[in-house]
Amino acid sequence: MATASTQSRPAIPYALAIAGVLFASVCFGLVPYFSRGLTEQGIAPYAVAFYRYIVAAILLLPVLFKHRQAWSEISWGLSAGAVMGLGWIGYVMALETLPASTVGVLYMTYPVFTLVIAWAFFSDAPTKRALLASGLITVAAIIAGSPASVPLQHIPMLLLSLAAPFGFGFGICVLVHRLSRIPPLARIASVSLGSVLGLLPLMAGADIAELLPAGQSDWVLIVGIGLITALVPQLVYTICSPLIGASQTAVVGSIELPTMFAVGVIAFDEVITMHQAVACALVLGAIAITRSRKTRTVTTVIARKPKK
Repeated sequence: MATASTQSRPAIPYALAIAGVLFASVCFGLVPYFSRGLTEQGIAPYAVAFYRYIVAAILLLPVLFKHRQAWSEISWGLSAGAVMGLGWIGYVMALETLPASTVGVLYMTYPVFTLVIAWAFFSDAPTKRALLASGLITVAAIIAGSPASVPLQHIPMLLLSLAAPFGFGFGICVLVHRLSRIPPLARIASVSLGSVLGLLPLMAGADIAELLPAGQSDWVLIVGIGLITALVPQLVYTICSPLIGASQTAVVGSIELPTMFAVGVIAFDEVITMHQAVACALVLGAIAITRSRKTRTVTTVIARKPKK
């Protein structure tokens, strides 16, 4: 009996798994630092998006090749990745002119897009709790993007930034409804490769000056955006999130938004306005509302073992 108990014990302690999800979420929240650092050096937004996904796509390509017989699931993953990669261009472009805190709040509207896409295309009806949370997030987005927070001339850029949460929401739906039968690393690999392939035509037609950084420090930013904000935190999420559950993952993962706020203040000397603070509080409140229910998120779907 003692042997059975030892075998059933998780390989990673619960506290360490919590720390892993916290670490990964902070890494995701650092995206504005690397993104704006690259665009300020003249790197095109689609090139920034490409560099974020290329590292994972290359390193995990052998995993995808190993599971090539699951061509239907892989095709869905490639499609989701292409939509996510192209949508992320809007996020990078918005960071060029808008505060990281504002763009962060808009990015956190992805649960609303997930709910709508899942309901419309996969007949996955939302719960009352999910609808309430989505309503709070929508209010937060309206507050963060109101003329009182953003100059009128920047509203089009703000709307363009919504392409990123739309793409992420679509990716979540595909992960939930189409990719559960392939292993976690194969899911990450297919989505990452899809993002690279979707952005490749833009890269091929661009001027070389928009693609390659001029200084050594810029190459550090490229490596950082690929490893620190994508591959490493994705792998940590994959390992740690199943050990603490979807509910706890959502709560701990909400540190991503305050991290974006901190990046704006510390790295870019931004001032957090009352509207942005209220919007942030509403988003965190929406996450807290759904925390007592085990929901399927992009984290838990990536991490879940394939069905046999």
